[in-house]
Amino acid sequence: MNICVFCSASEVAEEYTQEAKSFATLLGENGHTLIWGGSDRGVMKVMASGVQEAGGKIVGVSVELLRDHARKDADEMIFAQDLGERQAIMLERADVVVAMVGGIGTLDELTEVLEQKKHSLHEKPVIVLNTNGFFDGLKLQLQRMDSEGFLKSAKRILPLNEMIYFADTPEAAMEYINSHDN
Repeated sequence: MNICVFCSASEVAEEYTQEAKSFATLLGENGHTLIWGGSDRGVMKVMASGVQEAGGKIVGVSVELLRDHARKDADEMIFAQDLGERQAIMLERADVVVAMVGGIGTLDELTEVLEQKKHSLHEKPVIVLNTNGFFDGLKLQLQRMDSEGFLKSAKRILPLNEMIYFADTPEAAMEYINSHDN
């Protein structure tokens, strides 16, 4: 399966990079292909290296303005004109979407994918790898939005637990991914 991972290109604490390395190893060992932002920095670099080291393939989707930071040894590298096009390509290529630790860009990518899922524009599983409770605040906010009726669309009501899955460990995320492998 093609697993899209949204994550940070920043250098972050080892508690986050260690979990990323574990998840990347699981992706590669399970024969999945990583679809990622194409950067050779930070958590993105950890993910790409880990998947490759475990025998998996990596497909980067970068943007022209970040071409200098793109990984050179990707199995495939695509350069989008802007961030919107990048997100669209990543979602189109993905069978599953995973959000990991990151900043505003990661949050933007995740919320865009959730909004599209809410409106039935895709049915792909969306997973948040909640390393060390990084996304606990987001989970709480989504629960409030759901309970107060803000996650409904004109087409349907999708229960929050069908819209997004929060995994506390790389193993739980992989189990969820493999349970959706058709």
